[in-house]
Amino acid sequence: MARNDERRRALADAGLTVLATAGARGLTHRAVDREAGVPQGTTTNYFRNRAALLQGLVERIGERLAPSDEFIAARAGQSPSQKLFAEYLRNIVERLLANREVTIALIELRLEGIRRPEVAEIIGEWRRTGFAGDVAFNEQAGLPGSAREIALFHYAVDGLVLDRLTGPLMPEESLDDIVDALVDGLLPA
Repeated sequence: MARNDERRRALADAGLTVLATAGARGLTHRAVDREAGVPQGTTTNYFRNRAALLQGLVERIGERLAPSDEFIAARAGQSPSQKLFAEYLRNIVERLLANREVTIALIELRLEGIRRPEVAEIIGEWRRTGFAGDVAFNEQAGLPGSAREIALFHYAVDGLVLDRLTGPLMPEESLDDIVDALVDGLLPA
């Protein structure tokens, strides 16, 4: 079974590559087969239809962009503060930018959701679930900020990541300084 899970992840990774390089219109089972270097029809065996493929890609995005256990463990038990919140936010931005292809695939899916309601449903549900998890984590960790502030950070991070992927307005500005400014401006003192 582990080998099947491994193959499924490899196919999903190939699908993310196709999505990031060719866009949603280029995402087909055959294109994923080609990218993964597997026999034609293999992707269909793991993802029966386009909806299943999209769902698998969204799940894989979540896996690949999740924080590492080491990062979380290293901060467990620290006193809640704006500084600690900034560390978490900085890590999110770093993961999004370090996984450029995955992040571009995520943006592609969000854009495709504008045109296709079935994609909007898949990506929208995933985003809402992730947001609820972010709010719950923030509350459990005792970090500052309510659901509203967490939403504001999502909006800000989305814009920051898009800016960095497409050519920064202020390339000389460090990500650390930007994150610190966002935290200072959006969280109550």
